[in-house]
Order: sequence, then C-alpha cells, then structure tokens
Amino acid sequence: MSGERTLRSAVEPFDVLGPLPSGVAVLEASAGTGKTFTIAALAARYVAEGLVTLDQLLLVTFTRMATGELRERVRERLVSAERILGAVLDGGPVPSGDTVAALLADGTSEQVTDRRRNLARAVADFDAATITTTHGFCLEALGSLGFAGDVASDCAFVEDVGELIDEVVDDLYIRAFWQQATQVLSEDEARRVAREAIENPSAVLLPVSPLSPKEARDRPGEDKPWAMRARLANAAREVLAQRKRDTQVMTYDDLLTRLKATLEDPKGGPAVAERLRARYRVVLVDEFQDTDRDQWAIMNAAFGHPGGTLILIGDPKQAIYAFRGADVYSYLEAADAAVTVKTLAENWRSDQDLITAYDELFAGAQLGHENIVYRDVKATKLNRARRLHGAPESAPLRIRVVDRSRPPITLTQTGAAQVGSVREHIAADVANDIVRLLASGAEIDVKTDEHGGRSRRPVVPGDVAVLVRRNFDAATIRERLDAAGVPAVINGAGSVFEGRPAQDWLALLQALERPTSARDARAVALTAFLGWTAAAVAAADDAAWEGVHRRLHRWAHVLREAGVASLLETITLQEQLPPRVLRTHDGERELTDLRHIGQLLHRVATEEHLGVAALATWLRQRIAEVARETDEERSRRLESDAAAVQVLTIHRSKGLEFPVVYYPSLWDPSPIAKKGQPVFFHDPANGDRRTLDVGLDGSPDFQKHRVRHRDEIRGEDLRLAYVALTRAQHQAVVWWAGTHDSRGSALSRLLFDRGPGGAVKAQGPDRVQPDAAAAARLRELAAAAPGCIAVESSVPVRATDRWATTPPAAPALSAATLDRTIDRTWRRTSYSDITSAAHDLRVASEPEEGLVDDEPDADGSAPVDSADAASAAATADAALRAEPSLLADMPGGVDIGTLVHNLLEAADFAAPDLEAEVAARLAEQRARRALDVGDPAVVVAGLVAGLRTPLGPLADDLRLADLTRADRLDELAFELPLAGGETPTGVVTPGAIAAVLRRHLDPGDPLHGYADRLADPALRAALAGYLTGSIDLAFRVTSGAAHGGRPRFGIVDYKTNRLGDPLQPLTQWDHRPAAISAEMYRSHYALQGLLYTVALHRYLRLRVPGYDPATDIAGVFYLFMRGLAGPATPRMDGTPFGVFAWRPPGALVTDLSDLLERGASR
Repeated sequence: MSGERTLRSAVEPFDVLGPLPSGVAVLEASAGTGKTFTIAALAARYVAEGLVTLDQLLLVTFTRMATGELRERVRERLVSAERILGAVLDGGPVPSGDTVAALLADGTSEQVTDRRRNLARAVADFDAATITTTHGFCLEALGSLGFAGDVASDCAFVEDVGELIDEVVDDLYIRAFWQQATQVLSEDEARRVAREAIENPSAVLLPVSPLSPKEARDRPGEDKPWAMRARLANAAREVLAQRKRDTQVMTYDDLLTRLKATLEDPKGGPAVAERLRARYRVVLVDEFQDTDRDQWAIMNAAFGHPGGTLILIGDPKQAIYAFRGADVYSYLEAADAAVTVKTLAENWRSDQDLITAYDELFAGAQLGHENIVYRDVKATKLNRARRLHGAPESAPLRIRVVDRSRPPITLTQTGAAQVGSVREHIAADVANDIVRLLASGAEIDVKTDEHGGRSRRPVVPGDVAVLVRRNFDAATIRERLDAAGVPAVINGAGSVFEGRPAQDWLALLQALERPTSARDARAVALTAFLGWTAAAVAAADDAAWEGVHRRLHRWAHVLREAGVASLLETITLQEQLPPRVLRTHDGERELTDLRHIGQLLHRVATEEHLGVAALATWLRQRIAEVARETDEERSRRLESDAAAVQVLTIHRSKGLEFPVVYYPSLWDPSPIAKKGQPVFFHDPANGDRRTLDVGLDGSPDFQKHRVRHRDEIRGEDLRLAYVALTRAQHQAVVWWAGTHDSRGSALSRLLFDRGPGGAVKAQGPDRVQPDAAAAARLRELAAAAPGCIAVESSVPVRATDRWATTPPAAPALSAATLDRTIDRTWRRTSYSDITSAAHDLRVASEPEEGLVDDEPDADGSAPVDSADAASAAATADAALRAEPSLLADMPGGVDIGTLVHNLLEAADFAAPDLEAEVAARLAEQRARRALDVGDPAVVVAGLVAGLRTPLGPLADDLRLADLTRADRLDELAFELPLAGGETPTGVVTPGAIAAVLRRHLDPGDPLHGYADRLADPALRAALAGYLTGSIDLAFRVTSGAAHGGRPRFGIVDYKTNRLGDPLQPLTQWDHRPAAISAEMYRSHYALQGLLYTVALHRYLRLRVPGYDPATDIAGVFYLFMRGLAGPATPRMDGTPFGVFAWRPPGALVTDLSDLLERGASR
C-alpha cells in the first residue's frame, strides 16, 4: 500500500490541450479547477477531430440540474469553436485566452475546414447529444433493449417509496410478532432497519442470521433480536421488490440494479455491453466521486474494455454524500483500474493568497483515506492578486477563536464551552461581522472582458454566504441577520413540510372536510389563509363565525369540483393572501411554502385521485416524515431572487461559489450513529464493500463495526470541511470554539491532531485545547503563510449592530416602445398547428354527408361520393357494403382516440396470448379514464384483428403482431429546426413542399396529386422555427434477400376516424383504398406522413451505418383501425382495406429534409 500511496500522491497534471485520453482515464478535479470547462473542451476536441460524432458521445452526471448546466456549457463550447474556426478560415484571429480554439485552429486549411465542418454538424444535430443523469442513461439503455431491459412501458417512476416501505414493514412486523405477547423489536426500530436496508440496495447486510425464517418460527426460544433484525432487513428488500413489480412502480435506483444485472448476465450481458460500446465510443462521467458500486460496475462493464474511451472526472476530496448511498471507495477502485490518472492543477475560483492559506491548513492531509489527499493547486494567472479590497480585515482566511472566559459563554464542569451558548454567540458574531463588511465600503474586482479587464464594485449582501451544518442553524443565522437589517434567504434548507405553512394547509383541509365544525373553523381562522389574530378569534361573534363557515362551504365546493390549484387561487384572490402574508415577519418564506405545498397537494390529488379526507391524511403523513432526508421536490424553494446573503448547508453549497463565505459551525463534528441505529462501514475483509450492520447491540462485531463507522464519518467530516472552505473566492471566515465535542471536529483534528505522512487521526485530541493553546497553534499556522491567515478573538457583544443602508430610489417608469418587427412566421409548430385551420374550415363548412373522394380511383374511374350511392351500389361489391366494421360500435371522439393510442403504445404485440394482452391494456386504460368504449370484448377483438392485419405488399405483408419490443419505438418524439431554427435562413411554404413532390413523384404515385392539395389556402403559408411531433410507431424489420438482408425502418400512424356516412352503419366498403386515399388528401394526413418521414430520416442517418433512405426506409403506413379485419381483411389490387401504404423515393426524402432544414427564400 505504501508504494501505491506514493504513486497516487505524485499524480501528473492533466493538460486539456495534450493528447486526448483513451481507455479508462480518471481525472481528479480539485475544487475550482474548471471541471465543467474541461469536459466541454474534451467533448469539442473529440468531435472536431472527427474521432466521434456527437451522437457517439455520452456525457453523464448525477443530477438533473447539473445535466442542464452541462448541456448548455457543451453547446456553448461547440458553437463558439465553430464560429472561431469560421472566422480563422476567413483570415481572422483567434480570441486571446481561448486556448482550445487556438489548438483547433492550428493546422492546414483542410484540417481546420474539416474540424469546422464536424463542429457545425454537431451544433445542427445537438438534439442527438446524450447528456443525461446516470439514471437517465440507464433508462435509455434498458428501453433500447426491449424485453431484455426488464422495464414495463407503463411503469411509474417515483422518487420516494416511503409509503410502500411502511406498508411492507407493517405486513412483515405483524406476520412476525402477532402471536407474541411481548414484541422484541419495536415497530419504529423495525421500520428504521428496513428503510436503511432498502435505501441502500447495493450494501452487504450483516449480521447473517443463523436461523432461516422457518427455523425461527419452529424454534423461537433459540432466536435472538439481532438475528430478527437481519432477517427483517433481507425480507424487506425481497418483499418490496415484489410489491414494486406488482404495482408497476420503480425507483430510479431500480434502473441501476436492473441494468447491472443485465450486463452481468453471462448469456446476454456481453452482447448488451458490445451494443452499448458500439453506440457510445467516448464516455465522460462527471462527479464520479458520488458514484456507487453499481454505477461503477455498469460503466466498467459497458465501456471499460480495450478500444473504448471512458473518462471519469471527479474529486474524492469532495465525496460527502455517503448518507445518500454514494461510495467513494468505488472511485478509488476505478482509479486503481485506470490506465491514466491525472489531476487538474489550476484553480479558476479562488485568489492565490486564499489558496496559500489552505495549503498550510490542510498541508497534504489525508481526508479519510490514504489515497484521498489534499493537493496543492495554483490560482490561474488572472487570480494571482487579491480581488477583495478595503475589507475591515484583509486576510483571506480569518479564524475567530471564541473566548470562553467571557459571558454569555457558559462552561461545563470540565471547563469546555457549553454548545448552546456557543451557537448563540457565533450567530450574533456572524451578523455583526457581515454588517461591518457591508458598511466598510469594501470593493470586489470583477472581470469586464475576456482579456483580463477589471473594474471594481462595492460588496453587497448577495456576495456573502453563510454555510452551516444543520437546517436549524440556518434559521438561527437568518433571524440574526434579519434583526441586523441584512437581507438573507435560506437556500433550500429543510423540507417544505416542516414549517407552519404545512400545518396551515392541514388545518384548512380538515376544516374543508368538516365545514360545519366550530373547532376546525377556529383553527383555520388562525392560519395564513384567513389571518386572524388570537384576539380576533376571541372577540368574534356568531355572525363572524357564520361568515367563516360559508367560506369553508364554498371552498370545499371549489376543491371538489376544480382541485387544489383552483382552491389556492380562489383563496389568494378572495383573501388578498400575498399582500397580507408579505406584511408579516418572514412573509416571503411563508408565501413560497404555501404555494409549494399547494402544488404538491394538487399533484398528488390529481395523480392518485384523492378526496379531501385522503389528502389530509397524506399531508399528515408527510409532516410526520419530516425527520427523513427530503427528496428534491419537497426541499424548500428559494423565497426570493433579491440580492441577499445566502444561508445554506454545506451539502447544498457543493458546486457553488461566493466571494466571501462565513463558517459558523466547522468546530462542530458530524453526529455518529445513535444507539439503536444501523451503521455503515467498508469491510476490509470483504474487498472494502459498503456494508450495513443492522444487528445493533448484542450482535457479533457490532461495536467493532460502530468504531469503523465512526472513523469513516470523521473522514467525511474532513471532506466536508474541504468542500465548505473551497466555496470562497476571496475571503473565508471560520470560528473555533472549545466545546467537549469539538475535539472530534475536522477543524480540531487538522489543527491539533495530525499524524505522520499527512494522516489525520479520527478520534481527535484527548482533551479540549485551552483557548491560549489554540490561539498559539493558530498563530503558528498564520506565521507559515504571512498575510494570508489572521487569528482573531471572537468576543461577545451586547447587541447586534444594524446595517444602515439607503434603498435605491425607484426609477421613473415609462411605457416601453416596441420598435422591432416581429417575425410571425417563426414559431414552434406541429402538423396539427399547420393544418388546424384547414380542419376547422372543413368541420365548420362541410355537412356530415359521408365521404367525398376528390381523387381518381386506381382504375381511373370517377370519384365515389355518398350522393352517388345508388349508382355506385350497382357496380360495387355488395358483400363488402354489407360487411360491418369490427369496431363499428366503438364510440368516436378525441378521448377514444387517445385511449386507443395509449393502449397500443403499452401493448406487447408479440405476446403469446394477444387477446389477453390487449384486454389487460384496455382494462388499465379504462381504469385511468372513465370512458364508455362500448362492449370491451368487441373492442378487444377489433384491435387484435388490427394487429394481425397484413400491411400489404409494400411491407411484405408484415403484421404489427410480428414486431417484438426490441423492434419498436413507440411515440418517437422529435423537434427539428425549420428554415435554420434559431438563426432563420428563409421559410418553408406549402408551395415549396409541393415543388419537391412534383420533382420526384411519378404520375402513378399515390401522393402525386397531393401537390395540388398543398395550395389549400387554410394551410399556414410560411413556417420557420422548430417542428415538433411524436410518431405513433417507428418499427424495424429485417429485409429479405431482395433488400440485401439489411434492417429497414417504417412509420405507423393509427387513425380511429369514423369514415363514411355517419347516418349509415360503418362497413368495410367505407375503408376501401380509394376512400382511404381520399381521406389522406382531404385531412392532410399526407403532409403529416411527409413531415414524419423526414423526422425518421434525421433519426436514422445519425444511427444507422451506411444509411440510405432509398433502401432503408420501408414505408409510411396509416392504419385506419376501424377498417382492419385481420388476415381476412379484403384487398383491392393487393392493397388491404383500411391501410394506406407509401414508400417515398430516397431523393425526395433528402430534398425535403434539406428544404425543412434550410428553407427557401421569402
């Protein structure tokens, strides 16, 4: 291990301009060293050099918010590099400071031209970029595998399965103890054990019960409490997994476990990995220190093989999310397996003197593991000088020592400072110091251009952050700042269910459930919704209470009829909620929480169809669960965007930066697991696997495991301190206090308990350092970095100073003048939008008198009109006129169409029992939509027949029932730029589309005559912007020998329209090819097919090697479901009734795609 440590401590710096990495590479990105810049630069270089196309590049990060930022930064880098190379080719210079663009511009004219072309293609096809979360990647990978992916199409994803866990624990608990007079385990303890086991699915569970469940039932006298807990934890995992499958529910962690299992399957795993490697040739994973064993196993199995490129970017020094399941040992394992391990060595965030101060404080410290080492970095050239000027205290790192000898600090019997008094004092000291800074006239250098230009501006509250350890501390600090007149906001601290607004909502719901209850009326009167004071409640007479009850009855009616959102808006308007609440102390916070909870209530009421009683129960449970870690949607929202001091927890601050940061709680260690709580640790006897000991006291080795757990928590404390301190750009203000527990804090151990070779002891000093000794050690530290560290005495003051500031005068307002021309052709549009006026016109002007076919039949005869029914009947096949449609009795309308589309999307066409499959999907849809579909058995029979109908000679009589999940993409969504997209280059007109059709379609083509229909004046005349849509079904089919055996791809669109005379029974004759062709023309479905073909073409050209639309597009198929009758479907000249099939010429597809992309001149 010592040799490994030496090697790891001598990691070379990574040069983003050097050779591009290959194989498995680990880049350690210390805080502030430009990690996102590096990722974007690498992506641009791989694309520009032609090593990959954009769709072959996979970028993975760990949160949705980070995904959005990364997507934006990568696109900006591609766009700027392409523009710079264009300027260089025109003889212009490379902007100074853009070293990546300079590298790409270095080469022959042909090389630079190729790079620019590659970048331009990437920008144009940026929608094809896969920049996603780990869970998003897993979902996409599993979805592409069809049945092998083991993810049901109608599965619901949830962030929190707490209610389902409670249900599982209750069932297991009752099953285990219902016959016992005395419960060995309490229900709370059982729930705690089960939840920890479930929420950490990859952790090894200890101890192992010596008895099986059956043996424990048969021999209860031999059982032990620790063994019961172990069996409960294992059973909870198994039962919950089964419950989730039964209820079609998945958590995002389930995606990881299923993809990992798929890749590790000895039969299919290698093929799946090969498929993923072929799809993504270069993979970059961001924030890799927050990974876990399952995620590393997936990435390694899929992309860690020779020939691929897997770049893992992260910083083990910032691994602070063990409580969420992150496992820094997986990062260390990846670093051991990597071909390349390098570090980013230039800090873009902090001033050099602040970095120097940190170098002395950390001094090569090992942060919880011998291979997690603090590394010296250097500030970038622009940040070598200090950028904070005129502050009351100039040192970049200020350490304030709390004076224990002066009141109001109180002492314990051992002479340590009492924790509560220290927290109160430091909160006041923080507020005072921030007031001094704001009042001092201090200024900050700010960058004015990309060439190093600087100007100065005053320090404002928005430049300051206070990082705390606990949510409670955030509230205390904010109250002190508020008292000092300093604007401050709490950034996402805590659950939205923990404050008064949640209680107000609960009181309101209970009152709406019982609007005649006097007790509930009094309770709701005291809420923010009515805003009465206690005195007003006491003084109210019968008339006042009658008015309250009338309100509650009206509001209960609104809730029943229109939902929670309408209820909140009604109260907001009637009771003047915003102005009344905003006048109160902390009004912004309260109003934000009231609206946030209202949105959550509305969502759950809508999704789960909850009435007022069930809604109150749901909210009551959420309030009771506040102590649990909150999920993203329940975390508090920022109450104001105004320039204010940001108060937030250290965990939430990760990834952020602030000019000046205050640290009031680094002297306070993280809590160790309390008695009665399971403990996590990494087991060296089991390959350092993350392990959860649920046995608690009395189980084998629990105390030893608890010590190891403590040591790991103390190691993460050191990393928390590193994360916190590296948020500061110019100045960091830290407090030290000599409490009993502060001995184990990261700050204490860094200062007073260092071991050899950078080791930092986990236990901390045996006794609290006297203030004088602490100050002496700190002065020694300061002397090692002259001018960079200041040691100050934190002395209690009588009262908090107030910040005297004059609010800026409100500017005079005047009405803005619109002096620009609005381009009304630019929009996000769709087929429905393009043709909406044509459809509306037809509905408004045409009587429902049956079909009017305005195109010749295939044999050249005249159009068939219902008005000519008498003459047509003489020549038509009377049997077909008498044969009813299988779905003739199914009602019509948009809702029925939606139901059928959703059913077909969810159905497995290749199911062994297709009738049972369609019946099950129909039952699901009817349960979600209270629709009358007629006789369900008839609908099932009609849809099954449709799935078994051959699609005709163009598809080699393929049936939808022949398609497996692996050969289907249902509801393929797209968004295509029209006429240049964001940078318009022209317009797309129906006339231009018609010209393309006339140029490529022969007179015998089914859509040859449609070019004339595009002159319909009701169609939108000119289009630019973006075209959006969703293709019902894109399918893949293996071609026969006539097509070279290559897979071909087609489009299917389902139509549930009722054709024919609405006053007559619907028959097969109503779906003859001529009638279908006429409907394609008249409803402009032909235009829809053309647009969707271009969308499929764009999708395939990025994914299919050697793609050629002339051979690889199988065709466009419009299926009028009411006209399909299975294998017995009638045909005319080989074409099945109810089917419109068309294969576009390849040149038409490419020309139409070019037209839509570039547009034509206006």
